[in-house]
Amino acid sequence: MAARKKQKEADKALSAWRRAFTDYLKAEKRASQYTLRNYGATLERFDAFLAAHLGGVVSLDHLARLETKDFRGFLASRREEGLAPQSIKLELSALKSFYGFLRKRAGVENDAIEVMRGPRAKERLPRPVSAPDADAFLTAAGSMKTSNNKQDWELARDAALFTLIYGAGLRISEALSLRWGDAPVPETLRIKGKGAKTRAVPVVPVVREAIDAYVDVCPFGVEAGDPLFFSFRGKALSPRLAQMTMAKLRGALGLPESATPHALRHAFATHLLAAGGDLRAIQELLGHSSLAATQRYTKINADELMGVFDKAHPRA
Repeated sequence: MAARKKQKEADKALSAWRRAFTDYLKAEKRASQYTLRNYGATLERFDAFLAAHLGGVVSLDHLARLETKDFRGFLASRREEGLAPQSIKLELSALKSFYGFLRKRAGVENDAIEVMRGPRAKERLPRPVSAPDADAFLTAAGSMKTSNNKQDWELARDAALFTLIYGAGLRISEALSLRWGDAPVPETLRIKGKGAKTRAVPVVPVVREAIDAYVDVCPFGVEAGDPLFFSFRGKALSPRLAQMTMAKLRGALGLPESATPHALRHAFATHLLAAGGDLRAIQELLGHSSLAATQRYTKINADELMGVFDKAHPRA
């Protein structure tokens, strides 16, 4: 009898429902690894905070009775740890998602979390590289020795990878997810992005040519399931190694630290928009779930226009 009671209490503990929530996000919501990791870390910290705050194992009953001051106490503790306002909003978002799950699966109702609002944070606009800098970077990627022993096939790989990111607007993880069997690359690629959502991405000739040139000289790659982009040791190229390569290139070219692989993706969107591209079409190409994420690029263009106006207009 005592053992059964103890098991019931364990089943009602926050730690057990954290695991159930993670399973739900993975299986039903098809959340990205990034979301799973961050939401899991937030709830682990929340559990530890409440255990100290309440003096014991946190149960569903505790979660239902928490007040606004309790949630604010947790967020305040995170702010004292140096967390930025935007990151605190993400912590709150994770808690709200968790409580939404508990409401559906365990009947837990909590009005306090519903009315909670995160701190207002200054919007951070994307920081794309300029069109001339993108051209200079892609040219250098295929010709500049970023290390003493870089081989010609590695230079061809770097040029192909970064041309793909800029030319198709891919995330670096998406570009590195391509397989050897994807080459030669067709005019349209099916890319699986965040949340396991698949989208069709047109691939312009210059991108296909760069990948073909790399494939022709790559010493690795046999099976269709092999990675398309290899490291020097014949393993799948990691995002970290690609980022380090770009860091060396931008240093050699005198580009700012904001010139990252993701900045090439931002440049893809910004330059398309500046050329008259349709906002909805760009949203589809980038794989954004909401139009609001894509609309940030219109603000970049507006800021650039105002900068030109301030410099050039006689009455500015």
